[in-house]
Amino acid sequence: MAKISKKAKELGALDREKLYSVEEALTTLRQFKTKFDETVEVAMNLGVDPRHADQMVRGMVSLPSGTGKDVRVAVFARGDNAEKALAAGADKVGAEDLMEDMMAGNLDYDRVIASPDMMGIVGRLGKTLGPKGLMPNPKLGTVTPNVEQAVKDAKAGQVEFRVEKQGIIHSGIGKLSFSDDALKANFKALTEAVVKAKPSGAKGKYLRKVTVTSSMGPGLKVDLTEVEGA
Repeated sequence: MAKISKKAKELGALDREKLYSVEEALTTLRQFKTKFDETVEVAMNLGVDPRHADQMVRGMVSLPSGTGKDVRVAVFARGDNAEKALAAGADKVGAEDLMEDMMAGNLDYDRVIASPDMMGIVGRLGKTLGPKGLMPNPKLGTVTPNVEQAVKDAKAGQVEFRVEKQGIIHSGIGKLSFSDDALKANFKALTEAVVKAKPSGAKGKYLRKVTVTSSMGPGLKVDLTEVEGA
């Protein structure tokens, strides 16, 4: 019989039904940390059916403590806007050339931003960027005349959240090496943004379950009283 590791025993001993405070959850996750700096993730189960347009939950939120990862940003812009985007830290800036590059399969970006005058070009990339969730959208601030600020926001820790088919939102809120205060601030910012984004078509209980986990750690249920507005 294979020997059960100490970590496996500890995982098996966890009470999967226990409701944790955010601080307790972080302390528990650190007990199972590995040698690499894991991402701390939040999963939120919502009482919505995203197949209906009036129950879609989507938005942007700036995490006050950042994400701990290097966000790659591509920008569709020309002239002065292109220069400002580059100065703000964009990884790639262009117009038709950038479109052709993306059509060739070069899509290693976390965020795609466009100035409004570029949408004639960007519109041709719907089938390329759409399935990857990268299509610029004015409602999310990724189609904007102020591409400089949009790049700065993306690089500083602004993340997009979007409900999946099963009614769940997944989002990273930083690294396990972050302090408890930093991760708690990011958790608060994300959960408040999702609660505020409650759609008009949502009926019954909106926020049903919140779980915090790390890349290699267990999923821990968070007491919903920890989420403001829940």
